[in-house]
Amino acid sequence: MTLIPILCALSVLAADSPQFRGPNRDGVFPAKQLMSSWPDSGPNEIWATEGLGEGFASVAIVGDRIYTTGSPQQTAYVYALDTDGTYVWKTRLGAEHPGGGYPGSRSTPTVDGDFLYVLTGSGILACLKTSDGSVVWQHDAPKDMNAAQENSYFGMAENVLIDGDHVIFTPGSSEGTVMALNKLNGEVIWKSKGTDQKASFCSIRVFESQHTRQLITMTASAMLGVDPNNGQVKWQYDYPAQYAIHAVSPVFHGNQIYVSDGYGQGGTGFQLSEDGSSIKKMWKEDSLDIHHGGAVTLDGYVYGTSNKGHLICLDMMTGSVVAEVKDVGKGSTVYADGRLYCYGEKGQFSLVDPNPKNMKVVSSFKVEKGSSHHWAHPVITDGRLYVRHGDVLLAYNIAR
Repeated sequence: MTLIPILCALSVLAADSPQFRGPNRDGVFPAKQLMSSWPDSGPNEIWATEGLGEGFASVAIVGDRIYTTGSPQQTAYVYALDTDGTYVWKTRLGAEHPGGGYPGSRSTPTVDGDFLYVLTGSGILACLKTSDGSVVWQHDAPKDMNAAQENSYFGMAENVLIDGDHVIFTPGSSEGTVMALNKLNGEVIWKSKGTDQKASFCSIRVFESQHTRQLITMTASAMLGVDPNNGQVKWQYDYPAQYAIHAVSPVFHGNQIYVSDGYGQGGTGFQLSEDGSSIKKMWKEDSLDIHHGGAVTLDGYVYGTSNKGHLICLDMMTGSVVAEVKDVGKGSTVYADGRLYCYGEKGQFSLVDPNPKNMKVVSSFKVEKGSSHHWAHPVITDGRLYVRHGDVLLAYNIAR
Protein backbone atom coordinates (compact mmCIF):
# COMPACT_ATOMS: atom_id res chain seq x y z
CA MET A 1 0.00 0.00 0.00
CA THR A 2 1.51 3.32 -1.08
CA LEU A 3 1.59 6.18 1.35
CA ILE A 4 1.50 9.87 0.42
CA PRO A 5 3.56 11.56 3.17
CA ILE A 6 3.34 15.04 4.63
CA LEU A 7 6.77 16.48 5.38
CA CYS A 8 7.67 17.07 9.01
CA ALA A 9 9.82 19.81 10.52
CA LEU A 10 11.90 17.36 12.54
CA SER A 11 14.92 15.62 10.99
CA VAL A 12 15.09 12.08 12.36
CA LEU A 13 16.51 8.67 11.59
CA ALA A 14 14.19 6.19 9.91
CA ALA A 15 13.76 4.21 13.14
CA ASP A 16 13.06 7.23 15.32
CA SER A 17 9.66 8.34 16.57
CA PRO A 18 10.46 11.71 18.15
CA GLN A 19 6.90 12.87 18.88
CA PHE A 20 3.26 11.92 19.34
CA ARG A 21 1.95 9.51 16.66
CA GLY A 22 5.22 9.10 14.84
CA PRO A 23 7.68 11.15 12.77
CA ASN A 24 4.93 13.12 10.95
CA ARG A 25 2.35 13.16 13.79
CA ASP A 26 -0.03 11.23 11.51
CA GLY A 27 -0.02 7.74 13.05
CA VAL A 28 2.13 6.31 10.24
CA PHE A 29 5.42 4.65 11.21
CA PRO A 30 8.13 3.93 8.59
CA ALA A 31 9.19 0.61 10.14
CA LYS A 32 9.64 -2.27 7.68
CA GLN A 33 10.20 -6.04 7.82
CA LEU A 34 7.39 -6.51 10.35
CA MET A 35 5.33 -9.65 10.87
CA SER A 36 2.15 -9.70 8.76
CA SER A 37 0.46 -11.88 11.39
CA TRP A 38 1.09 -12.90 15.00
CA PRO A 39 0.93 -16.16 16.95
CA ASP A 40 -2.39 -16.86 18.67
CA SER A 41 -0.93 -15.61 21.95
CA GLY A 42 0.25 -12.38 20.34
CA PRO A 43 3.78 -11.12 19.67
CA ASN A 44 6.54 -12.06 22.13
CA GLU A 45 6.98 -9.68 25.03
CA ILE A 46 10.59 -8.45 25.25
CA TRP A 47 10.24 -6.58 28.53
CA ALA A 48 7.77 -4.77 30.77
CA THR A 49 8.90 -1.86 32.94
CA GLU A 50 6.85 -0.65 35.88
CA GLY A 51 7.00 2.55 37.90
CA LEU A 52 5.77 5.23 35.49
CA GLY A 53 2.80 6.15 37.66
CA GLU A 54 -0.61 7.01 36.29
CA GLY A 55 -0.63 8.22 32.71
CA PHE A 56 -2.04 8.02 29.22
CA ALA A 57 1.01 9.48 27.46
CA SER A 58 2.63 7.58 24.63
CA VAL A 59 6.41 7.40 24.11
CA ALA A 60 8.91 9.25 21.97
CA ILE A 61 11.92 7.21 20.83
CA VAL A 62 15.16 8.61 19.42
CA GLY A 63 18.27 6.48 19.08
CA ASP A 64 18.62 4.27 22.14
CA ARG A 65 16.41 6.41 24.39
CA ILE A 66 12.70 6.23 25.18
CA TYR A 67 10.94 9.27 26.67
CA THR A 68 7.56 9.49 28.33
CA THR A 69 5.65 11.10 31.20
CA GLY A 70 3.81 9.82 34.26
CA SER A 71 2.29 11.05 37.50
CA PRO A 72 2.86 8.94 40.62
CA GLN A 73 0.97 10.52 43.53
CA GLN A 74 -0.36 13.22 41.14
CA THR A 75 3.14 14.58 40.56
CA ALA A 76 4.30 15.27 36.99
CA TYR A 77 7.45 13.41 35.94
CA VAL A 78 9.36 13.07 32.68
CA TYR A 79 11.27 9.81 32.22
CA ALA A 80 14.08 8.55 30.00
CA LEU A 81 14.62 4.81 29.59
CA ASP A 82 17.01 2.83 27.43
CA THR A 83 15.75 0.33 24.88
CA ASP A 84 16.17 -2.47 27.43
CA GLY A 85 13.51 -0.80 29.58
CA THR A 86 15.93 0.46 32.23
CA TYR A 87 15.43 3.91 33.72
CA VAL A 88 18.16 6.42 32.79
CA TRP A 89 16.79 9.52 34.52
CA LYS A 90 13.59 11.10 35.78
CA THR A 91 12.69 14.75 36.34
CA ARG A 92 9.92 16.18 38.51
CA LEU A 93 7.97 19.11 37.04
CA GLY A 94 5.55 19.81 39.89
CA ALA A 95 1.99 18.89 40.76
CA GLU A 96 -0.04 17.21 38.01
CA HIS A 97 -3.64 18.07 37.18
CA PRO A 98 -6.17 15.74 38.93
CA GLY A 99 -7.66 14.91 35.53
CA GLY A 100 -11.37 15.21 36.27
CA GLY A 101 -11.71 11.64 37.47
CA TYR A 102 -9.07 10.33 35.04
CA PRO A 103 -5.77 11.14 36.78
CA GLY A 104 -2.53 10.68 34.90
CA SER A 105 -0.14 12.40 32.52
CA ARG A 106 -1.52 13.26 29.08
CA SER A 107 1.22 14.55 26.82
CA THR A 108 4.04 12.74 25.02
CA PRO A 109 7.43 14.51 24.94
CA THR A 110 8.59 15.99 21.64
CA VAL A 111 12.31 15.38 21.05
CA ASP A 112 14.47 17.73 18.98
CA GLY A 113 18.22 17.19 18.98
CA ASP A 114 19.62 17.47 22.49
CA PHE A 115 16.35 18.68 23.99
CA LEU A 116 12.81 17.53 24.65
CA TYR A 117 9.68 19.58 25.17
CA VAL A 118 6.58 18.69 27.14
CA LEU A 119 3.34 20.21 28.46
CA THR A 120 1.88 18.82 31.68
CA GLY A 121 -1.82 18.55 32.40
CA SER A 122 -1.52 21.44 34.85
CA GLY A 123 0.07 23.63 32.16
CA ILE A 124 3.81 23.48 32.83
CA LEU A 125 5.56 23.91 29.47
CA ALA A 126 9.18 22.81 29.80
CA CYS A 127 12.37 22.20 27.85
CA LEU A 128 14.70 19.52 29.23
CA LYS A 129 18.09 18.16 28.20
CA THR A 130 17.80 14.66 26.78
CA SER A 131 21.17 13.72 28.30
CA ASP A 132 20.24 14.06 31.96
CA GLY A 133 16.71 15.51 32.22
CA SER A 134 17.86 18.87 33.59
CA VAL A 135 15.39 21.71 32.98
CA VAL A 136 16.61 24.36 30.53
CA TRP A 137 13.52 26.57 30.84
CA GLN A 138 9.88 26.28 31.81
CA HIS A 139 6.67 28.31 31.91
CA ASP A 140 3.52 28.01 33.93
CA ALA A 141 1.23 28.54 30.92
CA PRO A 142 -1.96 29.45 32.85
CA LYS A 143 -0.07 32.11 34.83
CA ASP A 144 2.54 33.29 32.33
CA MET A 145 0.41 33.14 29.17
CA ASN A 146 -3.15 33.25 30.45
CA ALA A 147 -3.65 29.78 28.97
CA ALA A 148 -7.27 28.63 28.96
CA GLN A 149 -8.70 25.20 28.15
CA GLU A 150 -12.36 25.37 27.24
CA ASN A 151 -12.85 22.26 29.36
CA SER A 152 -10.24 22.66 32.10
CA TYR A 153 -11.90 19.89 34.12
CA PHE A 154 -9.69 17.31 32.36
CA GLY A 155 -6.49 19.37 32.26
CA MET A 156 -4.30 20.23 29.28
CA ALA A 157 -3.48 17.42 26.85
CA GLU A 158 -1.65 18.89 23.88
CA ASN A 159 1.53 17.41 22.42
CA VAL A 160 3.68 20.43 21.54
CA LEU A 161 5.13 20.90 18.06
CA ILE A 162 8.70 21.81 17.15
CA ASP A 163 8.83 23.72 13.86
CA GLY A 164 12.29 24.99 12.99
CA ASP A 165 13.43 27.17 15.89
CA HIS A 166 9.94 27.40 17.38
CA VAL A 167 8.03 25.53 20.06
CA ILE A 168 4.38 25.84 19.08
CA PHE A 169 1.37 25.15 21.27
CA THR A 170 -2.18 26.34 21.92
CA PRO A 171 -2.62 28.27 25.16
CA GLY A 172 -6.08 29.42 24.01
CA SER A 173 -5.34 32.80 25.52
CA SER A 174 -6.98 36.15 24.89
CA GLU A 175 -3.44 37.26 24.09
CA GLY A 176 -3.13 34.65 21.36
CA THR A 177 -4.85 31.37 20.61
CA VAL A 178 -1.63 29.79 19.29
CA MET A 179 1.87 30.81 20.35
CA ALA A 180 5.42 30.20 19.15
CA LEU A 181 8.33 30.32 21.57
CA ASN A 182 12.06 30.28 20.99
CA LYS A 183 12.92 26.63 21.59
CA LEU A 184 16.29 27.48 23.18
CA ASN A 185 15.18 30.03 25.80
CA GLY A 186 11.36 29.93 25.91
CA GLU A 187 10.88 33.56 24.86
CA VAL A 188 7.65 34.31 22.97
CA ILE A 189 8.22 34.87 19.23
CA TRP A 190 4.65 35.41 18.04
CA LYS A 191 1.03 35.13 19.14
CA SER A 192 -1.88 34.43 16.83
CA LYS A 193 -4.41 37.19 17.37
CA GLY A 194 -7.71 38.09 15.78
CA THR A 195 -9.51 35.00 17.03
CA ASP A 196 -11.14 34.36 20.40
CA GLN A 197 -10.70 30.60 20.70
CA LYS A 198 -9.85 28.48 23.71
CA ALA A 199 -7.76 25.32 23.50
CA SER A 200 -9.37 21.91 23.39
CA PHE A 201 -6.86 19.03 23.57
CA CYS A 202 -5.87 19.04 19.88
CA SER A 203 -2.20 18.73 18.83
CA ILE A 204 -1.18 21.05 15.98
CA ARG A 205 0.02 19.60 12.67
CA VAL A 206 1.97 21.10 9.78
CA PHE A 207 0.27 21.09 6.37
CA GLU A 208 2.67 21.45 3.47
CA SER A 209 2.06 21.50 -0.26
CA GLN A 210 3.65 23.10 -3.31
CA HIS A 211 1.79 26.36 -2.72
CA THR A 212 1.34 26.70 1.03
CA ARG A 213 2.78 25.75 4.38
CA GLN A 214 0.69 26.32 7.48
CA LEU A 215 -0.25 25.07 10.91
CA ILE A 216 -3.68 23.47 11.21
CA THR A 217 -5.43 22.71 14.50
CA MET A 218 -8.79 22.50 16.23
CA THR A 219 -9.84 24.79 19.07
CA ALA A 220 -12.92 24.44 21.26
CA SER A 221 -15.23 25.64 18.49
CA ALA A 222 -13.26 26.12 15.26
CA MET A 223 -10.56 24.86 12.92
CA LEU A 224 -7.70 27.27 12.22
CA GLY A 225 -5.01 27.68 9.59
CA VAL A 226 -2.06 29.68 10.96
CA ASP A 227 1.03 31.09 9.26
CA PRO A 228 4.01 29.43 11.03
CA ASN A 229 6.24 32.44 10.37
CA ASN A 230 4.23 35.09 12.18
CA GLY A 231 1.12 33.52 13.72
CA GLN A 232 -1.31 35.25 11.39
CA VAL A 233 -4.61 33.39 11.14
CA LYS A 234 -5.00 32.60 7.44
CA TRP A 235 -8.52 31.19 7.80
CA GLN A 236 -11.00 30.10 10.44
CA TYR A 237 -13.90 27.66 10.07
CA ASP A 238 -16.49 27.49 12.85
CA TYR A 239 -16.72 23.87 14.04
CA PRO A 240 -18.28 23.46 17.51
CA ALA A 241 -17.86 20.10 19.26
CA GLN A 242 -19.89 18.23 21.82
CA TYR A 243 -18.61 19.25 25.28
CA ALA A 244 -16.06 21.45 23.45
CA ILE A 245 -13.77 18.42 22.98
CA HIS A 246 -11.65 18.27 19.82
CA ALA A 247 -9.09 15.62 20.79
CA VAL A 248 -8.17 14.32 17.31
CA SER A 249 -5.64 16.14 15.13
CA PRO A 250 -6.65 16.80 11.51
CA VAL A 251 -5.31 14.37 8.89
CA PHE A 252 -4.53 15.18 5.26
CA HIS A 253 -4.63 13.67 1.79
CA GLY A 254 -3.46 16.04 -0.91
CA ASN A 255 -5.40 19.24 -0.27
CA GLN A 256 -8.12 17.39 1.64
CA ILE A 257 -8.50 17.67 5.42
CA TYR A 258 -10.44 15.28 7.65
CA VAL A 259 -11.51 15.96 11.23
CA SER A 260 -13.54 13.77 13.58
CA ASP A 261 -15.02 13.90 17.08
CA GLY A 262 -16.62 11.44 19.47
CA TYR A 263 -20.05 11.44 21.10
CA GLY A 264 -21.81 10.66 17.83
CA GLN A 265 -20.63 13.82 16.09
CA GLY A 266 -18.78 11.96 13.33
CA GLY A 267 -16.37 13.58 10.91
CA THR A 268 -16.14 16.06 8.06
CA GLY A 269 -14.08 16.30 4.90
CA PHE A 270 -12.79 19.69 3.74
CA GLN A 271 -10.93 20.98 0.70
CA LEU A 272 -8.15 23.51 1.26
CA SER A 273 -7.79 26.05 -1.52
CA GLU A 274 -4.68 25.78 -3.70
CA ASP A 275 -3.12 28.88 -2.14
CA GLY A 276 -4.10 27.82 1.39
CA SER A 277 -6.20 30.90 2.10
CA SER A 278 -9.58 29.21 2.65
CA ILE A 279 -11.36 25.87 3.05
CA LYS A 280 -14.74 24.55 2.01
CA LYS A 281 -16.80 21.69 3.39
CA MET A 282 -17.01 18.66 1.09
CA TRP A 283 -19.06 16.17 3.09
CA LYS A 284 -20.21 15.10 6.56
CA GLU A 285 -20.30 11.49 7.83
CA ASP A 286 -21.69 10.39 11.21
CA SER A 287 -20.62 6.79 11.89
CA LEU A 288 -16.86 7.38 12.33
CA ASP A 289 -16.90 9.41 15.54
CA ILE A 290 -13.32 9.16 16.80
CA HIS A 291 -13.07 10.20 20.43
CA HIS A 292 -9.31 10.51 20.99
CA GLY A 293 -7.71 7.57 19.18
CA GLY A 294 -6.53 9.38 16.06
CA ALA A 295 -7.08 8.74 12.36
CA VAL A 296 -4.82 7.40 9.60
CA THR A 297 -4.99 8.24 5.88
CA LEU A 298 -3.78 5.77 3.24
CA ASP A 299 -4.22 5.95 -0.55
CA GLY A 300 -7.20 8.28 -0.36
CA TYR A 301 -8.93 6.44 2.49
CA VAL A 302 -9.24 7.40 6.16
CA TYR A 303 -9.30 4.83 8.98
CA GLY A 304 -10.27 5.05 12.63
CA THR A 305 -12.37 3.46 15.35
CA SER A 306 -15.79 4.75 16.35
CA ASN A 307 -17.26 5.14 19.82
CA LYS A 308 -19.12 1.87 19.15
CA GLY A 309 -15.78 0.12 18.68
CA HIS A 310 -16.03 -0.39 14.92
CA LEU A 311 -13.00 0.06 12.67
CA ILE A 312 -14.26 2.11 9.73
CA CYS A 313 -12.70 2.98 6.37
CA LEU A 314 -14.02 6.06 4.54
CA ASP A 315 -13.41 7.34 1.04
CA MET A 316 -11.72 10.72 1.56
CA MET A 317 -13.28 12.16 -1.59
CA THR A 318 -16.91 11.30 -0.84
CA GLY A 319 -17.09 10.38 2.85
CA SER A 320 -18.80 7.08 2.01
CA VAL A 321 -18.17 4.04 4.22
CA VAL A 322 -16.06 1.62 2.16
CA ALA A 323 -15.36 -1.04 4.80
CA GLU A 324 -16.19 -1.76 8.43
CA VAL A 325 -15.04 -4.32 11.00
CA LYS A 326 -17.10 -4.55 14.18
CA ASP A 327 -15.85 -5.26 17.70
CA VAL A 328 -12.27 -4.08 17.17
CA GLY A 329 -12.80 -1.78 20.13
CA LYS A 330 -12.89 1.96 20.56
CA GLY A 331 -9.29 3.12 20.77
CA SER A 332 -6.21 4.28 18.91
CA THR A 333 -5.22 3.44 15.34
CA VAL A 334 -1.74 3.56 13.78
CA TYR A 335 -0.13 2.06 10.68
CA ALA A 336 3.15 0.39 9.67
CA ASP A 337 4.34 -1.91 6.88
CA GLY A 338 0.97 -2.80 5.37
CA ARG A 339 -0.99 -3.24 8.59
CA LEU A 340 -3.17 -1.17 10.91
CA TYR A 341 -2.53 -1.56 14.64
CA CYS A 342 -5.71 -0.97 16.67
CA TYR A 343 -5.44 -0.72 20.46
CA GLY A 344 -8.85 -0.79 22.16
CA GLU A 345 -9.50 0.94 25.45
CA LYS A 346 -10.31 -2.41 27.13
CA GLY A 347 -6.92 -3.84 26.20
CA GLN A 348 -7.77 -5.68 22.99
CA PHE A 349 -5.06 -5.28 20.32
CA SER A 350 -5.82 -6.05 16.67
CA LEU A 351 -3.54 -6.35 13.64
CA VAL A 352 -5.63 -5.44 10.60
CA ASP A 353 -5.25 -5.81 6.85
CA PRO A 354 -6.47 -2.36 5.65
CA ASN A 355 -7.39 -3.45 2.11
CA PRO A 356 -10.67 -1.55 1.53
CA LYS A 357 -12.03 -4.44 -0.54
CA ASN A 358 -11.42 -6.99 2.22
CA MET A 359 -10.53 -5.23 5.48
CA LYS A 360 -10.14 -7.81 8.23
CA VAL A 361 -8.48 -8.59 11.56
CA VAL A 362 -5.46 -10.80 10.90
CA SER A 363 -4.31 -11.35 14.50
CA SER A 364 -5.21 -10.19 17.99
CA PHE A 365 -4.21 -10.46 21.64
CA LYS A 366 -5.01 -8.71 24.91
CA VAL A 367 -2.70 -6.45 26.89
CA GLU A 368 -2.98 -7.78 30.44
CA LYS A 369 -0.27 -5.87 32.33
CA GLY A 370 -0.71 -2.33 33.57
CA SER A 371 -3.54 -0.34 35.07
CA SER A 372 -6.50 1.92 34.29
CA HIS A 373 -7.78 2.70 30.78
CA HIS A 374 -5.88 1.62 27.67
CA TRP A 375 -5.72 5.10 26.12
CA ALA A 376 -2.04 5.58 25.19
CA HIS A 377 -1.29 5.41 21.46
CA PRO A 378 1.10 2.58 20.44
CA VAL A 379 4.49 3.24 18.85
CA ILE A 380 6.34 1.09 16.28
CA THR A 381 10.09 1.40 15.73
CA ASP A 382 13.01 -0.89 14.97
CA GLY A 383 10.95 -4.09 14.83
CA ARG A 384 9.22 -3.38 18.13
CA LEU A 385 5.73 -2.49 19.26
CA TYR A 386 5.67 -0.25 22.36
CA VAL A 387 2.49 -0.15 24.44
CA ARG A 388 1.93 2.09 27.47
CA HIS A 389 -0.72 0.99 29.95
CA GLY A 390 -0.78 3.19 33.02
CA ASP A 391 2.16 2.39 35.27
CA VAL A 392 3.70 -0.07 32.78
CA LEU A 393 5.52 0.26 29.46
CA LEU A 394 5.73 -2.92 27.38
CA ALA A 395 7.91 -3.77 24.40
CA TYR A 396 6.96 -6.55 21.95
CA ASN A 397 8.98 -8.14 19.16
CA ILE A 398 7.10 -7.77 15.86
CA ALA A 399 10.07 -8.12 13.49
CA ARG A 400 9.96 -10.72 10.72
